[in-house]
Amino acid sequence: MAKGFNRPTTGSQSGMMQQIQRMQQQLAEAQERLAEESVTATAGGGAIKVSMTGNQRCTAIEIDPELLKDADTDMLQDLILTAVNLALDKSRELQAERLGPLAGGLPF
Repeated sequence: MAKGFNRPTTGSQSGMMQQIQRMQQQLAEAQERLAEESVTATAGGGAIKVSMTGNQRCTAIEIDPELLKDADTDMLQDLILTAVNLALDKSRELQAERLGPLAGGLPF
C-alpha cells in the first residue's frame, strides 16, 4: 500500500479541509452571482452597445439604426469587435473584483 493512505486525519488537517470546503462553497456562490450581474460597453460614441454577464456570456448587442444608413461594413465590424472586447475586459474586471477576495484567502 502506498505511503500516506489510510492515515487518520489530525485536527489541523480536518480544519483545513473544512476551510477549503467553505471556500469552495463561497466560490460557487460568487460564480452564480456573477452569472446574474452584467456590464455594458460602448463603441462609436454609443452607436454600438454590448452587454455581457460577469461570467463572460454576451447577452445583447445593440446597433444604432443611424449607423446602418452609412453601411460601411468594415467600420461596423471594427466597432462591434471593439465593443465586445471592452465588454469582455469589464466582465473580467468584475470577476476579479468578486472572486479576488476568495482566492486571496487560500491557505497555500
